[in-house]
Amino acid sequence: MSKAFVSSFRSSLLCAAVALAFLVLIGRLVQLHVTGRSELLAYVEKSRKMVQMVEARRGNIVDRQGNILATTHTTMNLGVDPQSVRETDFPKLPALAELIGQPLKDVQTAFERKSRTAVEGRAVRLIRWATLAKGLSEDAYEAVMALGIQGVYGNRNFARTYPGGRLAAHVLGYVNAEETPVSGIERSFDYYLRGQDGWRETERDGRRREVARFREREVAPTNGLNVELSIDQMVQHIVEREIDRLVAEYHPDSVSILVSEPSSGHLLAMANYPTFDLNEYFDISKHPLANQRNRALTDILEPGSTFKIVPAAATLNEGIAQSGDIFQTGLAKVEYKGRALSLPKDHGNGYDQLTLHGIVMKSSNRGAAQLGMLLGEDRLRSYASAFGFGEKTGIDLSGEVPGILHPVKNWDGLTITRMPMGHAVSATPMQIHNAMAVVANGGVLMKPQLVRRVFDPSGEEIVNFMPKARRRVVSSEVARELSQMLVDVVSPEGTARRAQIEHFQIAGKTGTTQKIVDGRYSHKQHVASFSGFFPAGKPELVITVIVDHPKFDGLGYGGAISGPAFRNIARACINHLGIRPYREDARSLAMRLSYDEFSGRFAD
Repeated sequence: MSKAFVSSFRSSLLCAAVALAFLVLIGRLVQLHVTGRSELLAYVEKSRKMVQMVEARRGNIVDRQGNILATTHTTMNLGVDPQSVRETDFPKLPALAELIGQPLKDVQTAFERKSRTAVEGRAVRLIRWATLAKGLSEDAYEAVMALGIQGVYGNRNFARTYPGGRLAAHVLGYVNAEETPVSGIERSFDYYLRGQDGWRETERDGRRREVARFREREVAPTNGLNVELSIDQMVQHIVEREIDRLVAEYHPDSVSILVSEPSSGHLLAMANYPTFDLNEYFDISKHPLANQRNRALTDILEPGSTFKIVPAAATLNEGIAQSGDIFQTGLAKVEYKGRALSLPKDHGNGYDQLTLHGIVMKSSNRGAAQLGMLLGEDRLRSYASAFGFGEKTGIDLSGEVPGILHPVKNWDGLTITRMPMGHAVSATPMQIHNAMAVVANGGVLMKPQLVRRVFDPSGEEIVNFMPKARRRVVSSEVARELSQMLVDVVSPEGTARRAQIEHFQIAGKTGTTQKIVDGRYSHKQHVASFSGFFPAGKPELVITVIVDHPKFDGLGYGGAISGPAFRNIARACINHLGIRPYREDARSLAMRLSYDEFSGRFAD
């Protein structure tokens, strides 16, 4: 075979290969531009289009008077696309600079600089966004937009703020930097507060950056709803001011104070120490994470003598004892179910005899133990459960614990004599408060609530949270009879004489509990508590004060520490809320009132 023939064959083969490749290319082009045109266009459109989420504004949280407790501060970040600017808009730059509070020179630079210098051999990059101002108000932004400068646009930013700082911190909770509700009402009512995000369709360039001038379709977000609390901002201030006084004077480990309406279960104040600033939640050097715990719902303690309302109410309700029945409270031992049980000691020298009324008034441990034995294990535990011990109250906040109320099968031989005095049971401050509210509310247990309603930005009510009665615990007659016993507790002869308020009958119960340290009752660390209500004849407020381990010269009795705190809060609430003495209370007190009808305040 000749070389000429081989060369000719190779040339023909090469030409055929080129022709084939050309035909394949033509075929592909035909496919893309004819048969696959729609798919190609769809791909290009998809690559060019960009969908951005438009964040909804979070709703406000307000108190019962409409005062803002949590709100969303709206700002705008303003920028310019230098590729889109028009020469005809440059005379407007001085007005723009003045509106945004920036030097004219910096504004001109942002408009004129269209690219960035190449770095490490990369190609020059076009600038599609140059920042003009951050944190611009919405009014200023609207004024900028009114100038009509092409290429200038902005993005909305939201920041959650709490005007009161630490005020009602454990009630409100907060939203973190990731816009996640962490605690409090912010978390429990996030469904209503967060709103519905919208979206915006725009275009992007080859580097997948937004080309703002080509913004097209937009679905506006639906802003969140507003939540109105039962909290009264002024009452909350009163309570937190009193906590500050207790901390300054007694340096306790912790304090919890609650104020509520017994008839509705609505809380007017809930406060704890330690606390934190909602605007500085992230600064754990100033506000340790432990300070964020809502101790009124998460911390448990033995209620002590505040629990004595349970055996007293139970024996009256069961008809197995009357208020005037006499008990031998001087005895050290009493026979129970065929065996002699030792009784707990009373404070001081105690009393040889007390009526049921006197047991409550003098807070006799031995008398309460005998009431428990009259009831028996099953009935005593049943009434404790009915008063709300051993179960969550169902309040509108997460993190609540049920406390400890052991089943009867787990009781030891002394539980029947120790539980009636508030040992062998553990409860949260909220449970102790709610139990006292049962007596104030005529024997009915209410669900404690912090939210009254949800409403939209126009003010229209969306959801109303009506008061919810959970169950009747004792009869109204028994509640009224027990209330009178508790009035005598707050008398010159009772354990809570420092809780007295001029012109008002106060009903309440003190509690002084030894803390359990290393598995044993401490003789040095105590919890001082007082829970009470007024006016006794027609209660409007229940107030509970619990002070954990006050540093006190002597035993930190509830009557000496928590009683005065109750009095201070009650006095301030009387003037703020315009609470008047109940006329029957006034008659029984046999006092002439110095009440100023015009101001609604008592004369000093």
